[in-house]
Amino acid sequence: MSHCDQILEKDVDSSPSATTNSSSKNGDNGGVVINARAVCRVCKCLYREPKIMQCLHTFCADCVRQLEPFSVSSGVHNGKAVPLAGEPPSAVTVLCPECDSEVDIPLSGVDGLTTDHLALDEVFLETLMSKNSVVCDLCSDGDAEKRCEVCSVNLCEFCIQAHRRQKRTSSHTVQCLEDLKTQGCLSRPVLCSLHPAQELRLFCEPCDLPVCLECAATFHRDHRCLPTRDVIDRHGGRIRDLVTGRLRPRLDQLEESLRKVDLSQETLQTRVDAAVDEVRSFARGYASAVESHCLLLLRRLEELGLQRRSHLHLQRAQLQQALSDTRRGVEFAERLLTCGSDAEILSAKDVTLRRLAVLMETGYNPPPEAVCPDEGSSICFLPQESAGEMAGYPMVGVIHTKTLELSRCTIEGEGLQRGREGQRGEFTLVCRDFAGEQMGRGGEAVLVSMVHKEKKDCRVEAAVVDNNDGSYSVSYTPMEPGPYSVWVCVKALHVKGSPFVLNVRRQVRWHRGTFHCCSFCSSGGSKEARCGCMGTMPGGFQGCGHGHKGHPGKPHWSCCGSTVEASECLPQSVITAVGGTITAVGGTGSPRGHLRTVEL
Repeated sequence: MSHCDQILEKDVDSSPSATTNSSSKNGDNGGVVINARAVCRVCKCLYREPKIMQCLHTFCADCVRQLEPFSVSSGVHNGKAVPLAGEPPSAVTVLCPECDSEVDIPLSGVDGLTTDHLALDEVFLETLMSKNSVVCDLCSDGDAEKRCEVCSVNLCEFCIQAHRRQKRTSSHTVQCLEDLKTQGCLSRPVLCSLHPAQELRLFCEPCDLPVCLECAATFHRDHRCLPTRDVIDRHGGRIRDLVTGRLRPRLDQLEESLRKVDLSQETLQTRVDAAVDEVRSFARGYASAVESHCLLLLRRLEELGLQRRSHLHLQRAQLQQALSDTRRGVEFAERLLTCGSDAEILSAKDVTLRRLAVLMETGYNPPPEAVCPDEGSSICFLPQESAGEMAGYPMVGVIHTKTLELSRCTIEGEGLQRGREGQRGEFTLVCRDFAGEQMGRGGEAVLVSMVHKEKKDCRVEAAVVDNNDGSYSVSYTPMEPGPYSVWVCVKALHVKGSPFVLNVRRQVRWHRGTFHCCSFCSSGGSKEARCGCMGTMPGGFQGCGHGHKGHPGKPHWSCCGSTVEASECLPQSVITAVGGTITAVGGTGSPRGHLRTVEL
């Protein structure tokens, strides 16, 4: 422990405010109000060896050591790394008592955390303000009148003279204690932990560490060490850019979102209260059965309000936490830049930059327009809706967030306009409310009926699947072509446009032959090759040829004789009607002749 910290600890131990509880901050201890920045939030006492956590909250070193580990690896014991035999040292993780953030303790233990020199300044200032007289730290006899800024000791008039006569301390700056009280802001020199008499005035760039003159001459003599005043603009500017350019606007945005959540909670409660009044007014004219129904309605309203409030409460808690984290980071960084000396800024810059970067990358920051999309406006009371029976009495009036409107229901998908024989068809029924918005829940009684308009007793079974989001998927497989009448009903009532007309086309017949000019050419002069056009050639040729009997005079399909290349294969009934006899197509012979044309 440095000489400065030893003297400070002595002041804290002897201070009457060091043992005050949290109520003394509110003025219960004889009217003395303790500066909250000088008090640890865990022990409620003035800081002793204040350490900065990775979340930028500050606690006493002993308070951090007493925290229960959140996760402990082998080789860690009581907050310090204790390597086991054959195992490397591991780190321990604790939860911040203020924000519940996970904080990794360095391998060197709590002592490896960054010291909060700003908190030490606040403790010393609080000590000066709370005491009428301070005892001299050297002789312990007289009242201290001044303080050496370098040695951080309180001196009486006699010890001041002795302090100035010594060669080692003759150049030290001495300030009056009354002047320090009047200033209200104290900046103590940051002393080297290895050389307590030396102030950290240099910055080693390779080690990224503030050092004293003796450290620079010994441990860092081969490193580039610059005065702190020459590097403070560059390192402090990084913190300033993050705060002013990024985090300060985010802080304003989070505050705006939090205000919107608070306003939405009031609006929600107002709407719930208005619905309760409507329910009470409607139910007041009924007897005991109606009163029982009224209580059920109120319970339903309370459930809806609880659900919405829970959602808003969760959003509010997330926004509050994000706001608290961001505000703490911004305030700490701004106070560090405005109140801290060069050495103090450089000493705490690493942990500050890491925390500010974490806030930028992982902070909860929804845009204000995305907060509270529903303020309870969908909660409504429907006095004309049937509510079943209560004790034998028919009841009306339900609490609902949305109401089905048949004229607003829509049909999506092409499966309701056209279909294909033997193929599965699909369409979707979307139930909507008065505003045209999807219901968002299932459970409706949906009926779909499909009847052939030309063939008697020809029906198609339709399968209805409830998607539980206000939509219903309908599938069917027609086995007969032709027009169908499709009824789509919800609660035994037709939706808009029902009944619909569905045209089912027959199944596609693909060509089995080849598209050729004649059988003679496509088969290479084979006499056995036949063609669906019924054409023949003299000389025993069973297929068609150019200019001979039955040839259509243009390219055609060998399987059916169709002259349209992009067409379906004509059925045998059509070929028979055109050719006059089915024998020409292969009625008495084998159909292999048509297929051989393709093969040849």
